[in-house]
Amino acid sequence: MALLLMLSTVSWTVDKHLCMGRVMDVAFFTSAEDCGMKAAMDLLEEQGIANHCCDDESFTVKGQDDLRLSWDDLDLEQQSFLVVVAHSYLTLFNDCSDKILPNKTYPPPLLVYDIQLLDQVFLI
Repeated sequence: MALLLMLSTVSWTVDKHLCMGRVMDVAFFTSAEDCGMKAAMDLLEEQGIANHCCDDESFTVKGQDDLRLSWDDLDLEQQSFLVVVAHSYLTLFNDCSDKILPNKTYPPPLLVYDIQLLDQVFLI
C-alpha cells in the first residue's frame, strides 16, 4: 500500500535522445546522454550546416498533490462496499471461547455392549 501511495504521488520525468529517428538513450528523472553527434554537428554549424539528425524528447507525469479524501467524495456503492469490507474484516477476530456448550456437564452414555465388535464392523 505504501509503495502504491509513493508511486502515485511522485512526479515522473522521462527524457529520450533520438538520433536519426532511433532511440539512443532513455533516462528517468535526469537528462538523457547524447550520442556524440552533437559535438560533431557543432563543428559543422560553423560552416553553415544545420543539425537535423539529433533530437531530445521529454515528458513529465505529474503526481498527485492533494491526498485528502472525505467520505462525501465517494458514491453510495463505494461507501457500502467499504462498510461491508470493514465489518467482515472486524468480525474475523471475534473471540469464540464464550460459546455455551449445552452438553458440557452431562457424561457420555455407558456402553453395555461393544456394538462394533458384535456386528463385526471395523474401520480400516
